[in-house]
Amino acid sequence: MAGSTAEVGHSGGAPYTDHLGHVVFITAAAAMGGFLFGYDSSVINGAVEGIRGKFDVGSGLLAQVVAAALIGCAVGAAIAGRIADRIGRIRCMQISAVLFAISAVGSALPFALWDLAAWRVLGGIAIGMASVIGPAYIAEVAPPAYRGRLGSFQQAAIVTGIAVSQLVNWGILNLADDDQRGKLIFGLEAWQVMLGVMVLPAVLYGLFSFAIPESPRFLISVGRVEQAKKVLAEVESSDVDLDARVHEIEDAMRREHKSTFKDLLGGRFGFLPIVWIGIGLSVFQQLVGINVIFYYSASLWQSVGIDPNSSFLYSFTTSIINIIGTVIAIALVDRVGRRPLALIGSAGMAVSLGLVAWAFSARTGQGKSIKLPDTEGTVALIAAHSFVLFFALSWGVVVWVFLGEMFPNKIRAAALGVAAAAQWIANWAITVSFPTLSDWNLSATYVIYACFAVLSIPFVLRFVKETKGKTLEEMG
Repeated sequence: MAGSTAEVGHSGGAPYTDHLGHVVFITAAAAMGGFLFGYDSSVINGAVEGIRGKFDVGSGLLAQVVAAALIGCAVGAAIAGRIADRIGRIRCMQISAVLFAISAVGSALPFALWDLAAWRVLGGIAIGMASVIGPAYIAEVAPPAYRGRLGSFQQAAIVTGIAVSQLVNWGILNLADDDQRGKLIFGLEAWQVMLGVMVLPAVLYGLFSFAIPESPRFLISVGRVEQAKKVLAEVESSDVDLDARVHEIEDAMRREHKSTFKDLLGGRFGFLPIVWIGIGLSVFQQLVGINVIFYYSASLWQSVGIDPNSSFLYSFTTSIINIIGTVIAIALVDRVGRRPLALIGSAGMAVSLGLVAWAFSARTGQGKSIKLPDTEGTVALIAAHSFVLFFALSWGVVVWVFLGEMFPNKIRAAALGVAAAAQWIANWAITVSFPTLSDWNLSATYVIYACFAVLSIPFVLRFVKETKGKTLEEMG
């Protein structure tokens, strides 16, 4: 920051920066996209039963509406890079913020189920764009010595967004006296208010985007070198040679290999083996059913006889556990290693999911008389929270670390795109299938998720290599 002279030390002999406070602000502002990512992804959790009652839809059609956002996510992730390279990272953030705001208003005021689904798709496009542009911008702006820790802001913002959305939903439900449709708030049903409130952080994200600088990398790519130097002077140490940094960035850009889909082909089954491993990590991350918790937990708890207020509270407490687990993962991933954390998480998830399946098998009654015996209900609650904890401290973070490190330089960008696409598809499959599967047999559904958690253990042991302590160049 202009006028700041105090230097902030960094352990291990890493360089100093006298603008760390300014850099943290820039990073936090950019990570608001991650907050909206988490918020918009999970806010639907509180609205599911209200939507079901409003439009009188069955589980299959309802699942399509919930999962509609994931279609948009895939589109947004696919187009974000091109938009950012053409008009800049900041403009891309602003487009995302506008889409988030429009989606929030439209979702709160739908005429019919089909346009609610359309607004969900639009919000998904914003999520997909935010999921790409946030980490890319932070990596390009953050000083090298702090890039790892500042990069973790995005994941922290996502899990915080999930938690805040559940807290807001719970607060709105209390204002409505536990009635998602009967008592109006500001002239709207509770579920509409839940979806509409997202307009507030969307506007904040847009305002923040006007307060942070464009990426030096983009500025250099379009010939605005002097402006790039100004930004570099704002975020890096005052003793950095700006001309040398500009030349360094220019050289790196010239040497970059623009990987394409064709670069990923050549293995026995189409893709190179390393690409299949990346796809496997992405798919296993979703097939354990983690997003069932974030999309459906309020409905899930109500389906086993827990009252709406308590079910919303449990959705919030699981999101807090998610934050705790993420913090643990960030603290341990460079100390313990990626593979050990993944294996610990897989084992913990398998046991937790098995206990949830056992507890739900004791569900008795029908309709509003459904309930769980006290012992099984307690086990289900503890095991569900344990499942989220084990996921968050392992696969929730480790998979993204693996995907960022495991691919050879020449195919990294394209391989990441394919792996991310596989993750969105698997997420969609789980999201759209859960209501129908749970109507069929809730306990058996969780047995399926537990089986995937068990299968992830030999997959990691057999195919996934540790990347801790290796440079990106060592990956091939």
